Amino acid sequence: MKRGLIIFALVALVAVPFALRPGRPTAAKADDVVVVITPHNEAIRSEFAQGFAAWHRARTGRTVAIDWRMVGGTSDIARFLEGEYVTAFELHWTRTLGRKWSAEIQAGFQNGRLPADAPAAVREARAAFLASDLGCGIDLFFGGGTYDFERQAQAGRLVDSGVMRRHPEWFTDAVIPRRVGGEDYWHPNGLWIGTVLSAYGIIFNRDALARLGFRREPAQWDDLADPRLVGEVALADPTKSGSVAKAFENVVQQQMQRRLNAGRPEAEAIREGWLDGLRLIQRIGANARYFTDTSQKPPIDVAAGNCAAGLSIDFYGRQQEEAVRRRNAKERVGYVTPAGGSVASVDPIALLRGAKNRAIAEAFIDFTLSPEGQKLWNLRPGTPGGPERFPLRRMPVRRDFYMTEGLDALRSDPGESPFEQRDPLIYREAWTGRLFREMAFVVRVMCQDTHAELTRAWRAIHAAPEAARAKALAELQAIDFVAYEQASGAIKRALTSKNKVDEVRLASELAAEFRARYARAEAIARGQ
Repeated sequence: MKRGLIIFALVALVAVPFALRPGRPTAAKADDVVVVITPHNEAIRSEFAQGFAAWHRARTGRTVAIDWRMVGGTSDIARFLEGEYVTAFELHWTRTLGRKWSAEIQAGFQNGRLPADAPAAVREARAAFLASDLGCGIDLFFGGGTYDFERQAQAGRLVDSGVMRRHPEWFTDAVIPRRVGGEDYWHPNGLWIGTVLSAYGIIFNRDALARLGFRREPAQWDDLADPRLVGEVALADPTKSGSVAKAFENVVQQQMQRRLNAGRPEAEAIREGWLDGLRLIQRIGANARYFTDTSQKPPIDVAAGNCAAGLSIDFYGRQQEEAVRRRNAKERVGYVTPAGGSVASVDPIALLRGAKNRAIAEAFIDFTLSPEGQKLWNLRPGTPGGPERFPLRRMPVRRDFYMTEGLDALRSDPGESPFEQRDPLIYREAWTGRLFREMAFVVRVMCQDTHAELTRAWRAIHAAPEAARAKALAELQAIDFVAYEQASGAIKRALTSKNKVDEVRLASELAAEFRARYARAEAIARGQ
């Protein structure tokens, strides 16, 4: 009897929250369904599911459900999509078309930059894929960075949703500009469209900074390299998170721009700024407590006081700032986007090739770009047109949102407009865009794979007499072997090689070189 009561209580404990939650149509019961793969968090998924359901019902009288698919971050999504489309095309190529499959065909049908002298069979495979309606069981890719969407577009996995033909009035400088600050806001052929803006910055814990002796709050990337922060900075692996890699790219681009503004010729500014940026990231990495796989962990740890500061996507920082304030009415957590240190880039949405629920997928794209969908990003919960429960604290992509009379009073971040920054960072894709993966790889090997040796040398340097300190730091930062020319040459060749062993071998060789330099820097600092 007693055991039965305990089991009943446990069942009730689990069941009651589900029984009391508001009724929403499930994928099985809804009139319409759309399948969406996304790295967006639960708050965004919840608010857009509810907002779209109400918007769709008001226009059609039909219920709709979103079947969310979460496989991890954008890098995980990219691997998942590639696997699904490769499987689908291999079956089509071998069974439907009766052709022979090979590694060359597998690489070629996904290659958006196939050379003109590629074998005829490879060119036929590429043409067959682009002419097909092969799918992966998912309709939409929603959220992530432009780099990830460009890779999907080049592979041929994205198709035009037609939103630019349905709403040409949206794609103007007054509403959704083509380009701002050097960043593309939509694909010229409509293969992806930016829905919301992301910037990058520093989240910090004021109590922790005070404990460490800081009298001012961080304002620039350089502040994360302060040696008092050793073991106190939360970072994420740039090879696992496209957003974090983008933030590091901003750090490098800011250093390049500083060199250019100082009067250096552009070619020299690029080369020198590349090394300046990597050296700054190296010093920040020396202060890192860890390199996590997800960009969502650092803001949480900083808010909890486990770290004093961290690199953060803007909306993660703002959300933690607000969550702490709501819990205890204290301003313990702050967030800042470094002036001139971050460009506002977009998180796009795109229609996937072979979408089974195309009409509903197109409607969802229209909703995310409509004034109704855009309001969800930055209005306060409970305000007219705003989210129901969660303050999303993000900046809408539509320029006219910031000029709509009366909205400022309803916003979570009134008065803030990414279109009106002073001294903005101008992103120049030609400088680092083609080395995005190479930069993330170098950062990982330089800071993460060799973190124990880097941190040990860093501590020794700042405990050393001043005379030894400068010489030891110079040895630590003698990283010409990963200069811009090497990243464009040997490093790029290894990372794009068909033989994956080349990448592993290079990582091992570079790590050994970094460890040797860190060991020498430590020895100099200790007077050995």
